[in-house]
Amino acid sequence: MKPSRETVSTAVVAVAAGFGGVAGSYAAVGLTRQFVAQPIARASTDVLPARAIGKYVAQFGVSGQDMNLLLATTLATIVFAGLAALAIALGRSVGVSALAVPITVASTWAVGTALTGSVLASASAGLASGMVVGLAEAAGRDVTNVDISPDRRRVVAGSLSALGLGALGLGIGPRPQIETEPVDAASNPGGQTGEGAGMSVPQLRELATERSLGVGSIEPLLSENHYTVDINTIDPTVDRDSWTLSVTGAVDEEVELDYEDLRNIPAENRFSTLRCVGDSLNGRKMDTAIWTGVPVSEVLEQASPDSDCDCVMLRAADDFYQEFPLSALEGGLLAFGMNGQTIPRGHGYPVRVLVPGHWGEVNVKWVTEIEVLEREAEGYWEKRGWHGTGPVHTVAKLWDGDDLDGIVHRDDGTIQLAGHAYAGTRGIDRVEVSTDGGDTWTDAELTEPLPGNDVWRQWSHTYDPPDSEHEVVVRATDGEGTLQTEQEAGAYPNGATGWVRQTVRP
Repeated sequence: MKPSRETVSTAVVAVAAGFGGVAGSYAAVGLTRQFVAQPIARASTDVLPARAIGKYVAQFGVSGQDMNLLLATTLATIVFAGLAALAIALGRSVGVSALAVPITVASTWAVGTALTGSVLASASAGLASGMVVGLAEAAGRDVTNVDISPDRRRVVAGSLSALGLGALGLGIGPRPQIETEPVDAASNPGGQTGEGAGMSVPQLRELATERSLGVGSIEPLLSENHYTVDINTIDPTVDRDSWTLSVTGAVDEEVELDYEDLRNIPAENRFSTLRCVGDSLNGRKMDTAIWTGVPVSEVLEQASPDSDCDCVMLRAADDFYQEFPLSALEGGLLAFGMNGQTIPRGHGYPVRVLVPGHWGEVNVKWVTEIEVLEREAEGYWEKRGWHGTGPVHTVAKLWDGDDLDGIVHRDDGTIQLAGHAYAGTRGIDRVEVSTDGGDTWTDAELTEPLPGNDVWRQWSHTYDPPDSEHEVVVRATDGEGTLQTEQEAGAYPNGATGWVRQTVRP
């Protein structure tokens, strides 16, 4: 049975009202955690199976978050549209169509508040939805425009008002701002020793450039585009002027530092590599940056931990939490700078933690608390079945693709292979390459190590290829003399293992 014009017009107006409600929420709070789609997006993340969510955030990263936000925004629109449709039906059932407006406003506000806890975002959503319904119903009652049916007038008025609200939301919706400024520890060095100690960020950047191989399109030793992965669809917006870091739990004296307190502690610049535990064997979720910050030990010493557990829980502004051995955390860094600038919002502004040798996803962003525990506890990822804290697995990568390609056919007929190798704090001692599927092996050329104890190296190997297609295999040996395992395993739950294999054509 074909739906009536009135039914169709009501559905269109309801959807327009739903869209208007979402636009009203965005106009009030922007893309923040109070935006009405955020709790829906977070709920969808929380209900996914552990294996699925880990693979999702690792494979898609920021693009996956955008897809999740789009889906959540669509669902929020549908929810608000349903409320508007019910309000319109109630108003017409009692013969007072104008009653649909306050019912839409009140119901949208109530549901929005239940979702977000934000009165401002929810009130704006309710008023915007109510305005769309009100304009549509008024247009339908306009007796001066008799040449156009009331249902068509409702559709036009509702659609145009919703589009106007969308444009308004995009125009005035607040956008999170951070106080960007140059950051460098060279003028206030901490307790570093050895190569790199006291060097400025520009000096370290130059050193990385000098030691990079520059083969194909693989990234240099200092990554140009650092991957971003976390549990959020919308990252928290933390004001550094109100940010504090507290050290609590089993300590002689609890400590609380604000941003200026932290910046007054002698800092240092460090190269550090991060690799996501969900990264596939030859995936792209591994990068290196120059981080500026304060050793975690400097803050822990002020609190004097007093626990036999040797375990610490880090907590963050996005409700993420992760346990570490105290011994591992003592080598960590409270980073407030990245590559010479204030650390970006997506990397944990204003302060994040870097724990050498541990998987990237447990290096807590937006850190707010260090709790010294009396007994062991599970972190966010452990509760979802993942391995959690380090150590990272040894890996040698040979990327092959348009954006990162380490396979170069040279003009003289030879083929040059190149990639990165990483083993956490164990370091890389050797990379071997086989051009016959693993029957024979040749040592690859390695870049000189960068300063630091948690940094990748690049490798390169040039050879005369056979006349037919062949399989290239790469493997690494860490600084402790342990060969990278050949046994292949997927990322879940302990991180991917195996040797990277690529088919090469002459």
